Amino acid sequence: MKHSLGYRNRTRKLLRKGVREKWNPITRILREYKEGDRVVIKIDPSFVKGMPHRRFHGKTGIILGKRGRAYIIKVLMGGYEKTIITRPEHIVPLEGK
Repeated sequence: MKHSLGYRNRTRKLLRKGVREKWNPITRILREYKEGDRVVIKIDPSFVKGMPHRRFHGKTGIILGKRGRAYIIKVLMGGYEKTIITRPEHIVPLEGK
């Protein structure tokens, strides 16, 4: 039987939480971002809704705007600009910039 090639294919190690990451901080969900803010895409596996594809995990992007509860993020990948729509549970602000 052929194995599934679904959206979360080969994410066993990538989308795993550590022992001290089991609790979800509410501040991460309630944080507001402005256009031009730089963020890091850090997928939270406990929230399936609004989750970006695994290839974007760890990438840095710029907030372009808001669409409902989600944010539109521009990410440079392989010389191309990609537009990602993801919810605030899966993004964290870039430190130091």
